[in-house]
Amino acid sequence: MNGTAFADRRHSGAAGGDVAALGREASRRRGAKAGIAVGAVVAKREFRLTRESLLRYAGASGDVNPIHWSQRVAESVGLPGVIGHGMLTMALGGRLLTDWLGDPVGIVEYGVRFSHPVVVPDDDDGIALRMIATVAAVRDDGLIEVEIDARVDDTRVLARTRAVVRRPAGCL
Repeated sequence: MNGTAFADRRHSGAAGGDVAALGREASRRRGAKAGIAVGAVVAKREFRLTRESLLRYAGASGDVNPIHWSQRVAESVGLPGVIGHGMLTMALGGRLLTDWLGDPVGIVEYGVRFSHPVVVPDDDDGIALRMIATVAAVRDDGLIEVEIDARVDDTRVLARTRAVVRRPAGCL
């Protein structure tokens, strides 16, 4: 598996699913940053979530709760439809950061609050989850505080999404 199994391979972005190109693009972004300024957008990406990606995540995570795959069950408990796993949405935010950083060890702290369910339609296109990471603070100890805005259409699906990261290589 090439790491895109859980977020549908048809995501947008510079590489369009090409893992090697993603790495080159991340390196280019890191090298282009002479410094990190508060308010700077450091990463932006759209992930496509489909029912297939939910099933793949369920199998990998062991979270086979039927609200993530059965329309009937989801609606019977008052949900508007099948919803994506909150932890999958959170993990995609982590992936946004590690793609930018180039190293998963670069994330020192990461936390979110689930603010709205991600309803995934039963079609081939799924739903677009857009994420933007912005520098919130550059600390005296050299660590960077980053906020992630995660939305489906205009609805924020993660709130208080904040990470503390080490400075990427190549950034002063």
